[in-house]
Amino acid sequence: MSGPRRTRRFHVRRTRWPASTTEPLVSPLVPAVAHIAESATHLNRVYEGKLGGYTYSREGNPNADVVADRVAQLEGAEAGCVASSGMGIISAVLLSSLCHGDHWVASDQLYGRTIRLATQELPRLGVRCTTVPATEMGAYEAAIESNTRLVLVEVVSNPLVRVVDVAALAEICTARNVTLVVDNTFPTPVGFNPLAAGATLVLHSATKMLAGHSDCMAGIAVGPAPLIERLRDSIATWGMNPSPFDCWLVERGLETLRLRYEQAERNAKALATMLSTHPAVSRVWYPGLESHPDHRVACRLFGDRTGTMLSFELKGGRAAVDRFLQRAGQDLPFAPTLGDVCTLLTHPLSSSHRKLDPAEAERLGISEGLVRVSCGVEPTAELLDAFETALRGA
Repeated sequence: MSGPRRTRRFHVRRTRWPASTTEPLVSPLVPAVAHIAESATHLNRVYEGKLGGYTYSREGNPNADVVADRVAQLEGAEAGCVASSGMGIISAVLLSSLCHGDHWVASDQLYGRTIRLATQELPRLGVRCTTVPATEMGAYEAAIESNTRLVLVEVVSNPLVRVVDVAALAEICTARNVTLVVDNTFPTPVGFNPLAAGATLVLHSATKMLAGHSDCMAGIAVGPAPLIERLRDSIATWGMNPSPFDCWLVERGLETLRLRYEQAERNAKALATMLSTHPAVSRVWYPGLESHPDHRVACRLFGDRTGTMLSFELKGGRAAVDRFLQRAGQDLPFAPTLGDVCTLLTHPLSSSHRKLDPAEAERLGISEGLVRVSCGVEPTAELLDAFETALRGA
């Protein structure tokens, strides 16, 4: 007679990462939600910052830290942190800096969702915002009140590529003890370093030129370590933490950032020059052109850097834009983003600024005929030929 049957037990065990005396050439992707600690005491010491390490991915992730440190180095900052998108990092900055009853000042030429945050969402929380003309320094100074906590600007505005004199604005903010937050998405650290000009905190929609391939989303802030630590806590509390894979993709993009930026800038210069004399075009906005209203400010801030972004106005309004976009086809994709390796076209009043009041759009100079261009890395001659072909149909 046989003995009692043994029940076969199946165990699910996590495999420990292989030990190695060498290091990987590129950063490993770490999608782990949690990290294993040796004991409760060990975990406590990590949480308290007495030991290095990670706990729960919302609180911090190696891929996020690597890319934040890289951008902080590029901007000359003490520290950096990452959120799930450009709007995520802007929201984290505002939520961690402003309380009920506080006031802040914003440029009137910001991304459409940022304006919505300022005029619709934060007022529900008792936070008031004053928007001022982007390039008028006196307007910023006049708008600052006793309870003003911060000023937010895009150094190069969307979509008219107006240039804010960050150095002059930094002097105003320092004198009034106000935090100056600068969105540096368009110039990137290759084109400009706002901290060197006196800004307190620098933001990037890393989705754009930093990553460079339109395949991930992230927002990055860099600046003084105490401010960044407060931001990290806000990101974790509000659940704005980024995907490790997206952070890994941004880091990969940084490896070619300078190369991509320089070719895209060459293309933008050539395209702006061509468009400025084209019979189908009524106006071109590009800081590298002497006709741009902020050309001198751009030269003072950026030196010989003129950027990768431009906008132009077609004669004939939206009907002309539609004809132009249809002719552009696959050679010049119509897509509501920027900073890709491919040159992209955007119509602001049907995408980023579609919620803008018509009177306000007219005041800002954002017309139905306005097209924004994010230049890519194509051979310049091919790019100009594609535009010439598309413009014949406009």
